Amino acid sequence: MIKLFRAMAVGAVLVHSGSAALAAESNGSGSTFVYPILAKWASEYQAKTGNKINYVSNGSGAGLQQVKAGTVDFGASDMPLQPDELAKAGLGQFPLVIGAVVPVVNLEGVAPGAMHFTGSVLADIFMGKIKNWNDPALKALNPNLQLPTSAITVVHRTDGSGTTFNFANYLSKVSPEWKATVGQGVALDWPVGVGGKGNEGVAAYVGLSKNTISYVEYAYAVRNKLAYGLVQNRAGRFVQPDAQSFQAAADSADWGSAKDFYQIMTDAPGDNAYPITATSFILLPKQPKEHVRSKVAIDFFRWSLENGGAEAAALNYVPLPASLIDRIGKYLKSDFGA
Repeated sequence: MIKLFRAMAVGAVLVHSGSAALAAESNGSGSTFVYPILAKWASEYQAKTGNKINYVSNGSGAGLQQVKAGTVDFGASDMPLQPDELAKAGLGQFPLVIGAVVPVVNLEGVAPGAMHFTGSVLADIFMGKIKNWNDPALKALNPNLQLPTSAITVVHRTDGSGTTFNFANYLSKVSPEWKATVGQGVALDWPVGVGGKGNEGVAAYVGLSKNTISYVEYAYAVRNKLAYGLVQNRAGRFVQPDAQSFQAAADSADWGSAKDFYQIMTDAPGDNAYPITATSFILLPKQPKEHVRSKVAIDFFRWSLENGGAEAAALNYVPLPASLIDRIGKYLKSDFGA
């Protein structure tokens, strides 16, 4: 059964001041991409502090809308906002974790990592130009696979999604036709396909339905035992989606010169770079309605960044480097007084 959203409520949050402050909580919403590690960190934060974080995994678009409206204390989005848009909304943002988007299929006899795609072929599939699994373009990339004659069922996100943004951003970089006709954003006017809500929804749909293709955050492909495909990178290589290839893509990011940490990592250079690497960002109001709740959120994220690297790696994300975590700490102090 496809879940339309997932919510987590873990413990109660106390600030690490050492004082006997009353328990409080902080509420957030947004990215399904980052939900697995947020849930893990919140659980461990509860065990460490007895504190509470509430998070609704309802898509980056919803998270952005709600944090702008002030109905949540923080939002999570896999699409960063430009500095001028952040300033207009009175928000700040910082990266939390690095992961990736992978194409996933449900085809008889096709194992994880067995199928190859180029960006242009993926674009043609999701535009409906490639309609069958035995299309010559797919057969040329996968000569050793027995591809069926069946029609391809495209599955895409129906909610506002940072996973969609990164997938479409990549396709816009490698396919001029995609860029001109479909474009990029957290929500798209899809040319073909059926919809599911959240990474959870599309993963469940593909897992249950033969001859389907979709795109999900890599941790969901692993958790749901889906057959992910390899995507040819800018150097012409089909690299495995893993911590090493995500890190290789992340190495090209220039965080030092990025105002408000604005970075998009798709189609990164490098022989070993995975081409649809993405970052999840946390957005916080600079003048929050609830100062205690905002302070709780900042304390939670600082604690998670400083202590949660091993958990992130175990869930197939790449934790941020110490130098970047230090920059985030200075940003929180200068822009939020925290």
